[in-house]
Amino acid sequence: MSKVMRVQLVEGTAGAPWGTSALLSFNGSDARIHIGAAKGDALIAAQRAARRLDGLGVSAVVLSGEGWDIERRWAFWMGYFNPKAANRIDWGSEDVGERKELAARESAARWVREITNGTPDGVSPRVLAESAAEMLQKLAPDAVRYHMIAGEDLLREGFVGIHSVGRGSAREPVMLQLDYNPSGDAAAPVDTCLVGKGITFDSGGYSLKPSANMATMKSDMGGAAMVSGGLALAIARGLNKRVKLYLCCAENLVSGHAYKLGDIIQYKNGVAVEVLNTDAEGRLVLADGLIAASEAEPRWLLDAATLTGAAKVAVGREFNAVFSFEAAMAQRVLDAAGRENEKAWRLPLEPMHLEQIPSGFADIANIGADGSPGASTAAAFLAHFVRDAGRNWVHMDLSGSYQPSANALWATGAKGQGLRTIARFLLDS
Repeated sequence: MSKVMRVQLVEGTAGAPWGTSALLSFNGSDARIHIGAAKGDALIAAQRAARRLDGLGVSAVVLSGEGWDIERRWAFWMGYFNPKAANRIDWGSEDVGERKELAARESAARWVREITNGTPDGVSPRVLAESAAEMLQKLAPDAVRYHMIAGEDLLREGFVGIHSVGRGSAREPVMLQLDYNPSGDAAAPVDTCLVGKGITFDSGGYSLKPSANMATMKSDMGGAAMVSGGLALAIARGLNKRVKLYLCCAENLVSGHAYKLGDIIQYKNGVAVEVLNTDAEGRLVLADGLIAASEAEPRWLLDAATLTGAAKVAVGREFNAVFSFEAAMAQRVLDAAGRENEKAWRLPLEPMHLEQIPSGFADIANIGADGSPGASTAAAFLAHFVRDAGRNWVHMDLSGSYQPSANALWATGAKGQGLRTIARFLLDS
């Protein structure tokens, strides 16, 4: 690297002339991050300092000196990533294992952030599915097999939810079914199934979103990106369990072919759903993935989606929301998040929520009754499509996966928060 800024972590405050509350001070081509200015939280200090250096146009750094452990280096990278700049970082570590882990994290997180930040025109349902499949197969060419079901073939296979949501677009909806089987034994049991919502653009359909709410809806495939990235990181860390991945990919657009309010979707597991809001489309596509995943009879089942605004209201944008009927199952995800320095919080999901999505014409509706808790009833909707009344199943509503405008910690766009949680869940469950 040329014109590289050396970045050091120091325990004390900056002092004169920078001031005792200054996070950064400079000496020529050296920058010092003063942990004391962040009240001892070195991870936040590193991430905030990285954002400030990016804002100053510093395009290449080396993390130098003592004090840089792996989590501090990673926190710096999360803040230093900028979708508009090709910032370069030298981790400054001589530990081979640490460098390998950081490279694996960066590869997975960069893919998640870049595919999610891609334009709606550039990232179609098929492009998303193909990119995920190619990324994972490159990691484990002998262990990954996949196929795609697209367009009218979805109807022939019984995946009516993805087809209904996606039929309003000229670009066909797609389900990716991917099998990571490191044993090579076709009869090997499936340890975990992952299901991801892949709405590559969400206009809201005939329940049309206002422009301000629609502007970030290229990010509505964040669940599909996150489960793919989580699997990628777990594979890079040596995952030796069989995992099946289902991505439910579609564009939710308005046209003469689009599905409408009042339509009834009859799923292959026998559940009939009345559409009362076409902007509650994510749960309709996830239902197909959950049915397929349940048929694989996994030990564990996890789905992830940017599903509800209600979850963001509840936990903000720094936490992902976790739902399960089983406390132990939810705790597995919370523990995984804790071990990976990611934030997650359990929200309520009880059998009573199953009764709060009534329909006058079908078994259930795709939105809750007036006054019902939106994030919990969305999770309850999904439970109708999981084997054994939701046994060993957990749902992640990815409130913390996307930043609509830059702040002190994150650039605008996808954050990748959640992929480490999913990777740890796969490895430790």
